[in-house]
Amino acid sequence: MPDPVVPAPRVAWRGDSAQDGLRTVPRETPVALSYNRATHAVMLASPADLEDFAIGFSLSEGIIGKAADILALHIVEVPEGIECRMDLADDRLDALTKRQRRLAGPSGCGLCGLDSLAAAIRPAPAVPEGRGFTPAMIQEAMRSMPGAQVLNATTHAVHAAAFWTPEQGLVALREDVGRHNALDKLSGALARAGRAASDGLVLLSSRVSVEMVQKAATLGAPVVVAISAPTSLAIEVANGAGITLIGVARADGFEVFTHLNRISPRMARHVA
Repeated sequence: MPDPVVPAPRVAWRGDSAQDGLRTVPRETPVALSYNRATHAVMLASPADLEDFAIGFSLSEGIIGKAADILALHIVEVPEGIECRMDLADDRLDALTKRQRRLAGPSGCGLCGLDSLAAAIRPAPAVPEGRGFTPAMIQEAMRSMPGAQVLNATTHAVHAAAFWTPEQGLVALREDVGRHNALDKLSGALARAGRAASDGLVLLSSRVSVEMVQKAATLGAPVVVAISAPTSLAIEVANGAGITLIGVARADGFEVFTHLNRISPRMARHVA
């Protein structure tokens, strides 16, 4: 597979002087997701952890219900990009075929295969109750992310999604040029490990849009923590799904937008 980073010539200006040099930038590659040799979607993604991406995308889009529904998975480099070639069980392939026949036209990143406006804001599945967390745990979790963001340390241009528990710390972290892709990769990594998301925190290095909440709900994540703020629709959908949505998580605190009950009440009032 291609290296996920590539050197790019650049001219750096500092004040009135310029200097030639190289900047390491993330590689962005077309990645086709195909099922039984029929392409369902093409995403622009970082060429890393693509097995996780294929499984996580398939789960979040409802194409499969569990990782075992994919009977075979091959990552193949082709002249135009990379193909994630998957073979599905017959019942899943039949459902996917019927869905594709209803499509009105092409779709964009994070909204693949939708055939109506209503589908774009579909209610997210209810998440498990999970456990409670203290503000100190949430801040510790967010502090654990930067050191594990290897691609971002090199490029300063990719997103990350991670899973953290108080007992194990940072369990998994995945990076990508697309925030949706990073979360799909994390979902795939947890599915391949047989790990439920109900006992920890899903961490995001990006803002929280409604698609991110929908993907987190499909993953079964009761608590989502992001470094930036959520959108209004993300808050609405998170509230309906029972997700504790935390944003603006910085060194000095964070903001809880929905389902405060999973945060220690006394300490949560302190940071509000």
